Amino acid sequence: MKHYIVFVSFLVLLLSCKNKQPISKSTDSDIKNTEKPNIIIILTDDQGYADVGFNGCKDIPTPNIDRIANQGVKFTNGYVTYPVCGPSRAGLITGRYQSRFGFGRNPICDPDEPTFGLPLSEKTLATVLKSNGYTNIALGKWHLGTHETLHPLKRGFDEFFGFLSGGHQYFPELWTLNDISEIQSQFDGYNTKLLKNNTRVDEKEYLTDALSRQAVTYIKENKENPFFMYLAYNAPHTPMQATKKYLDRFPNIKDSKRKTYAAMVSAVDDGVGIILDELNKLNLEENTLVFFLSDNGGPEQHNASDNGQLRGGKSDLFEGGIRVPFALQWKGHIPSGTIYDKPISSLDIFATAVEVSHTNISNNKKLDGVNLIPFITHKKEGVPHDYLFWRKFDSQQYAVRNGNTDSKMIISKKTNGLYHLHEDIGEQNNLKDEKSSEYETLNNLRTEWEKGLIPPIFKPLKQHKQHFEERNKKLNN
Repeated sequence: MKHYIVFVSFLVLLLSCKNKQPISKSTDSDIKNTEKPNIIIILTDDQGYADVGFNGCKDIPTPNIDRIANQGVKFTNGYVTYPVCGPSRAGLITGRYQSRFGFGRNPICDPDEPTFGLPLSEKTLATVLKSNGYTNIALGKWHLGTHETLHPLKRGFDEFFGFLSGGHQYFPELWTLNDISEIQSQFDGYNTKLLKNNTRVDEKEYLTDALSRQAVTYIKENKENPFFMYLAYNAPHTPMQATKKYLDRFPNIKDSKRKTYAAMVSAVDDGVGIILDELNKLNLEENTLVFFLSDNGGPEQHNASDNGQLRGGKSDLFEGGIRVPFALQWKGHIPSGTIYDKPISSLDIFATAVEVSHTNISNNKKLDGVNLIPFITHKKEGVPHDYLFWRKFDSQQYAVRNGNTDSKMIISKKTNGLYHLHEDIGEQNNLKDEKSSEYETLNNLRTEWEKGLIPPIFKPLKQHKQHFEERNKKLNN
């Protein structure tokens, strides 16, 4: 009788559980979300280090960009791999120092040249994530080659909306060329109609707003699938153009160039806001890493950007050229309001993305970046990088940043220097002679690092006029 009662009790329990989902059971969606978080990279163009609120900007409010830092981590020593656009982007999108594969200068914008861009030997972050079931979109500025073989859709992206050249006009009425094949000079690419995948479209909105709109649309359409979004705004790169809507926000800025710059940054901030709002609305915040950074420091004289206390700007290996506003949000995984002071690099975005998404890259070339998450959350001690390196091949300039200390070495035709950045962020006090052994140690490391690099594989940008004269002559014959 006793055994019969136990059996009946067990049977009743089994039948009652049959129609109930255990609370602890994970759905397929939960498993997907845990193993494959979405990755969003928001990249601005030529934005100054001091031109975001989280780095102390007072005259240009950036409340939405600041949300990324406030809800995640602000990197006070966040670097890019090169102080101008093209090479910096090549390093970011591959996770490797761009001079390892010959992208050591900006490419000439020639759609007939298959070598003028990111070589096919390199895999992009989109390519490797695609192998793990991600869908991918590139939005905005490409600048990694205009030949058909170098198109974003050939480099791992499923969708593209933007332009292939290194810059662009912001107002639709200025987009007078139907295709990149019509260009006759380097900067004609600024005047092309936008591409949606492989088709030219008649876009009507201010360029920054159009990119933000497409970003939100993509998130809505792909909310059920893991996705990678590379949103490369060309703002606030020249030409300095903004709509009245944004200009009217800055009546107190009297300098016209700074006012336009502020308006262009504000347009980006609006875009960041609607993207973050959409992630929140769709409950995707805890399943999405959002990176924000600029591709290089601000060219203060050209676009009225502000690098704050940093010396130099775009094209310099001083801090103003390579240290950029840099933040990361991953709600539920990174504590809000984190400040991380150790040197990190745009190279780390690739490595972080593949690690958190459990993407197998065993057949990929060795990465130069590292997964930042364990360092940010203090699960891993030490520093992400013992050293960071820079080279400008054409001018034979170099820099090395020691990750364990605050020292930085620079070599150029004008200055061979050693600086301790903690006490001299403006790089004014050259300690090379006083601390010659420290300088030589960094220089020896630089020499060893350079053994793994190659010269640029395409012509210097400064030869663009001669190149197009020869190209146009051939086309007309």
